[in-house]
Amino acid sequence: MQDAVVMDNLRKTFGPKVAVEGLDLRVKAGSLTGLIGPNGAGKSTTIRMLMSILFPDSGTLQVLGKKSALESKDRIGYLPEERGVYRKMKVTQFLKYMGKLKGLRDPELSSRVRHWLERVQLADAANKRCEELSKGMQQKVQFIASVLHEPELIILDEPFSGLDPVNLRLLQQLMTEQHQQGRTVILCTHVMFQAEQMCQGIVMINNGRKVLDATIDEIRAAHEPSVVLFEPVEGEDPQQAASIEGIRRIENTRDGWAAHIDPHRLPAPQAVRAIANALQVRSVAAKRVTLEDVFVEQVAGGNAEKQAELRDALHGSADENEALEGASA
Repeated sequence: MQDAVVMDNLRKTFGPKVAVEGLDLRVKAGSLTGLIGPNGAGKSTTIRMLMSILFPDSGTLQVLGKKSALESKDRIGYLPEERGVYRKMKVTQFLKYMGKLKGLRDPELSSRVRHWLERVQLADAANKRCEELSKGMQQKVQFIASVLHEPELIILDEPFSGLDPVNLRLLQQLMTEQHQQGRTVILCTHVMFQAEQMCQGIVMINNGRKVLDATIDEIRAAHEPSVVLFEPVEGEDPQQAASIEGIRRIENTRDGWAAHIDPHRLPAPQAVRAIANALQVRSVAAKRVTLEDVFVEQVAGGNAEKQAELRDALHGSADENEALEGASA
C-alpha cells in the first residue's frame, strides 16, 4: 500500500532548542495512526512541518506523493491545535467560505454544510455568529471545516481538548467513520489511552525523537505486563506480597493494590500465583499493558522518579483526563 506521508531524517530547531531530531516516519494510506507523547515532545512541530506551516532545517518529506502539503492542500483536512473561527461570520457562512477555499461549489457545498451541521447536532446554530457558540461547538464547526471537502488525508492536532464527554464520543465516532471510508487519519495527542482505543499504528515521540513506531498488536506482544492488581481480604496486609522475589514494590493506586514486578525475574502469570499463595485475596490479575506503561518504560527504564515525572507530564490536567476517561468508559 502507498505511503500517504513519508518523512526522512527531519530536523527542526528554534534557536538553541532542538524541537525535532532525526525523525523518520511512514504513514500508510488508509491507516489511522496516533502520533503521541507528552506536551512539548515535538508532535505539533512535526505536524506543522507536515503541513508546510514550518519548514525543516534538514531532511525530506512527501505528502500524498508530492514534495509538500502545499502541492496537495486541497486533498488534506487539518484541525490545528490552535482553535480559531471567523468570529463575526455566521456558522453556515464560515463553512461555505472554507469549502470554497477547497474548491467546493453550490449546490453540493450547501448540501454538505447542512448534512454536517445535522451530523454534529448544530443545525439550530446554522445562522448564529461563530462568536455566539461555546468552545465545544466552535470546535465541532472547525472539525466540519477539516472534512467538508472529503480529503484523502485528515490531520487532527489535540482534537479532544476541552470537549465534554458527549461531544468527545461523537468526535471519536466521526473520526472512525472517516477512517472506515478509506481516508488516512493522523491523530496527534498527549492522551495516550485515546490513541490506544482508536488507532491501528502508534508513533511515540519524546524530546523531539521517535522512541517507538509499531502497531498496537505489536506493542502488546512485545511488552510483558509489569503490574499485578490484587484485592486482599479484610485484615490481610497487602505489603506481605513485597517479600516475594521479583516484586519491586507494593503500592495503593486508584485501581487497587498494585504489585510492580520485574517480568524478567517473575513473569506476570507466576506473580499472580505467588500473590494468591502468599495472602488471602478476593481478586488478583495481571494489569494489561497500556501505551503509557510502554512509553514510560521506553523513556525512563527502571528509574522510579523519572517514571513519576513522565506520568505527570502525560496526564496534564487531572480534570481533563478524568473527563476523557469517563467518555471512554
